[in-house]
Amino acid sequence: MRSRTGLVILAVSILTVAVACDRNSGDRSSSPTPTQTSGHPAEHGKVAAATSPKGLAAQLEQYYAQHTLLAVRQMRSVLTATPTYRQAADAELEEYTEELAQVVGGAFGEDQGERFEQIWQGSIIHFSGYAEAVAASDPAAKRQARSGLLADADAYGEWFAEVSDGRTRASEAAEVMRTHVEQLMEQADAYAARDYDQAYKTEREAYEHMFAAGSALAKAGLEPKEAAALDSPAGQLRAAFAMLLGEHMQLIIDTQRATFDGAPQFEAAAAQVNANTEALTKGMGAIVGPRKAEEFQSAWAEHVEGLLEYSTAVAGNDQAEKTAAREEMRGYGARLALYLSDVVRNELPLEPLTAALGEHDQHLVDQIDAYAAKRYDEAQEMELEGYEQMLGVADTILGALQKTVKPQLPVGGSQTGGGGTARRSR
Repeated sequence: MRSRTGLVILAVSILTVAVACDRNSGDRSSSPTPTQTSGHPAEHGKVAAATSPKGLAAQLEQYYAQHTLLAVRQMRSVLTATPTYRQAADAELEEYTEELAQVVGGAFGEDQGERFEQIWQGSIIHFSGYAEAVAASDPAAKRQARSGLLADADAYGEWFAEVSDGRTRASEAAEVMRTHVEQLMEQADAYAARDYDQAYKTEREAYEHMFAAGSALAKAGLEPKEAAALDSPAGQLRAAFAMLLGEHMQLIIDTQRATFDGAPQFEAAAAQVNANTEALTKGMGAIVGPRKAEEFQSAWAEHVEGLLEYSTAVAGNDQAEKTAAREEMRGYGARLALYLSDVVRNELPLEPLTAALGEHDQHLVDQIDAYAAKRYDEAQEMELEGYEQMLGVADTILGALQKTVKPQLPVGGSQTGGGGTARRSR
């Protein structure tokens, strides 16, 4: 089992093969509508594991990646001594862990779900302990927390080997989790040292790493033939597309919130938004060709800028600017929807696609409004709902692309794209 699957690079290289392989797939009818989602519910409660290998993979990818970002933000709330936000982050981590354990229990049995939850809860405690030690400049406490995290990784490896019936060695699975804990410790150290470029870069790498780890867990309970289906070009493309669009949602949230922290944090967070935009543009170029990819980048950049202009207005308490930014965002969303509908030859009707993108924007508007007002519980809920909704949009767009776009890689297609345009001011 690999610690990372290189989903971004792999997406570009296999896009056209995946489109060809999946054009006649019988599973398309189960694709969600643009606003349909799967996984984390609007209200916390009972969560069941998906019934298909593809669905379980999507569910675990979502939970693993999202949980990583919840942990990162919780650790930073410790470093910045923001107790009210930490309280909300602690509560969300606990509830999200319970839901993740339910998914694991549904897939591998209740006993294994309970064992998994114990390991995961132990890691949360040790992550918090590590952040507290960094904040207190306590080397001994840091070493103790790090030792606990590495022991958690070993426990995870043993658990993983058992649920995979030995198909994955404990040492291999433990190495995946060791990478995870090292990344979260690294981002905390960098953030405390005000090396924000490194902190946000490592955060993004940690998100991608754990998205892939969710895929690996889904395969653990499958027979080799079923697991191989998740590694097919179409399966890899689904994962890559969902990862990048979900990542977009989360990086925008980081950058919006960093508007309140100062220029160094904002610029570091925005750099990762730009990196995500570049990866998305290259992926789209491999599907639709260089010219259409340039159109995508332009429309996507407007979408990004509109969201950040809004958060800048919120931070400046400028109501007139907020109103103007919100109106412009509607125009940007309509343009992006028109582009996507045209690319898929109207396979996705324009009106519901525009509504879905508008809902995405609304989640981000609502979460930054709540965050600015220090309604952190509400901001967290909007974050989770928005992330899930964006994954539903990703699945729907991908299904339409696979049904309509010719499986031909344009010359230079994978080289198209040149970054995003996240900026702070209008």
